[in-house]
Parts: sequence; structure tokens; C-alpha cells
Amino acid sequence: MATQALKKSNTVDSNKTKVSKWLVDNVIYVVLILLVVGIVVASPDFLSMTNLINILSQSSSRIIIALGVAGILITAGTDLSAGRMVGLAAVISASMLQAGDYAYKMYPNLPELPLFVPILLAMAATGLVAALNGVIVSKFHVPPFIATLGMMIGVYGLTSIYFDRPPYGAQPIGGLSEKFTTFAQRGIKLGQYEFPYLILYAIIVSLIIWVIWNKTQLGKNMYAIGGNPEAAKVSGVNVARNLIIIYTIAGLLYGLTGTLEAGRVGSATNNTGNMYELDAIAACVVGGVSLSGGIGTVPGVITGVLIFQVINYGLAFLGVSPYIQFIVKGLIIIVAVAFDMRKHAKKK
Repeated sequence: MATQALKKSNTVDSNKTKVSKWLVDNVIYVVLILLVVGIVVASPDFLSMTNLINILSQSSSRIIIALGVAGILITAGTDLSAGRMVGLAAVISASMLQAGDYAYKMYPNLPELPLFVPILLAMAATGLVAALNGVIVSKFHVPPFIATLGMMIGVYGLTSIYFDRPPYGAQPIGGLSEKFTTFAQRGIKLGQYEFPYLILYAIIVSLIIWVIWNKTQLGKNMYAIGGNPEAAKVSGVNVARNLIIIYTIAGLLYGLTGTLEAGRVGSATNNTGNMYELDAIAACVVGGVSLSGGIGTVPGVITGVLIFQVINYGLAFLGVSPYIQFIVKGLIIIVAVAFDMRKHAKKK
């Protein structure tokens, strides 16, 4: 009898441990699901197909920037300059894709360019800036937080100089060509609903990044560097070169995000993309990307972005004050990071 009681006690303790571990690993999802349930209970209309399409559309560009940030986080780095690079790409692409008859064209004598040319130029610009981040981090061993913080400030200054052009001054770059707005605003008509092209772009980018992370040597090296850079170096991984490539890929994704945001909104300013990097980092952590490096998946990042967007859209749908929304978002970030660090400490 005593033996059976002991076994039963051990089983109960084991189950409690499993439940406790599961809660530690998934508490942020539980909290967020409860928030979503609360929003739905307060307003059942929130679950309409129109709202779902709007959420997916608004999430699309955020998914692209988050995938760029996630790659850097997996290497145990970070990128505070991502949002400002989005702004740089937005003003570059918008300035070159204004309608020919627009009275306040930034370049009045610029002929109409094929759509892909300004987009590639914008992506090239942010790719170069991000590559410089990679060089500073990998070659000069500047902590990623400091390196990208400095770059964030510098890129904002560069974007502002470009944006504040004579003779019109710092006015929003508008009057975008129809082909540009169609590229970012329109979609595929299915029945009575129109599914934005943005969703398709996000799916394509997600598939490409999934292949890079899971089917290439670069992806394996990325996880190895994030897990233990010294061990990766001993194993023959060129850490510096891989970091530069990873940062560059992130920069290209920021550039694409910036062009899509300019086209989606219909204009661009030097503040386009402001704070996007914090949303991206938060979504990555919520989606299971560890700030300690070496852990993260594409589906997890997408899930994190969607969860955040549902919360943002749901609170706005209920008419909650934007100030309260900032408080909720801040608390989510703190809780997500706290539990991420706790999980990492337990594994050590």
C-alpha cells in the first residue's frame, strides 16, 4: 500500500511538473488567446471575413520585416535600425514612382520607370546599409544593440535629408503612379471578396525564407552561430561572412517592406516605418524566437505577427484608446521576453 501511495504521489508530482513546464513555455499564448476571446465576446462581429482579410493584409508587410529581424535574432543579435530602413526604402521608391502629371513631383524630369527598377533600387539601398551593420558587428565586434542603434539614428538623418528636398520642403511624397498603388493595394477577386496581393507577397517571401533557414548551409550556420558562435567557428563556419549575409538579407526584406508600405498607404515620409522594428522584435519573441539565439521558425514568426495584429486590430475595433493599446503592447513585450529568458535559464 505504501509503495502504491508513493507511486501515485510521484505521478501527481510529475504531472504537476509537466503542467508547470507547459505553462512556462506557453503562458504568453494563453494570455493572448484569452485577450482574443475577450475581444470576440465583447464584439462577435469581429470574426467577419472582411476583418480577417484586413488583418491578413495589414500583417503582410509586418511579416516580411519580422522575418528579416528574426534571422538576426536567431544569431543572438538584434536590429534597431529596421524601421528606419523601411522609411528609407519608402521615400526612395515613392519619389521615383510618382504619376507623370503630378504637380509636385520630386524629380520632374524623371521618365516613367518600370515598376521593378525603383523597388530594386530601394532594396539595394537598405541591403547596403544592413550589410554595413553586419560588417560593424562581425568585423569590429560592436554589440548589435549599439551598432544598430547608431545606424537607426544615422539612417533617419539620411532619409530626412533625402525627404526634405527643395523646392517643396518636407512634404509627404504623394501622387504615386497607378501601377504602384495597384501593386500594393489591389488584389485577387474571389467571389464577393478581394484578397490583397500583399498576402501573396508575404506568402512568397515566407516560403523563400523557410527554404533558406531549413534547406541551405547558410540556415544551418545561422542557427549554429546563435547557439554557440565559438563552437561554430571551431567547426569551420566563417562567422563574419555568414553574419554579413544574414544582415544583408534582412536589409533586402526591410527594403521590400518599405516599398509595399509606401504603395499601400499611397505616400511616404521620413517617419514611415517608425517603431516597426520594435513590433517586429516583439512579434518574433511571441512567436518563439529566442533573444538568446539559436531558436526560431518561420511559422512561429508568422504566428507572432498575426497574434499581435489581431490584438491591435481587435482593440482598435472595440474603440480602445490608442494609449491603452500602447500599454497592452508594452506589457505583452515584457511578459514575452521575461518568459523567454526564464525558459533559456532553465535549459542552461
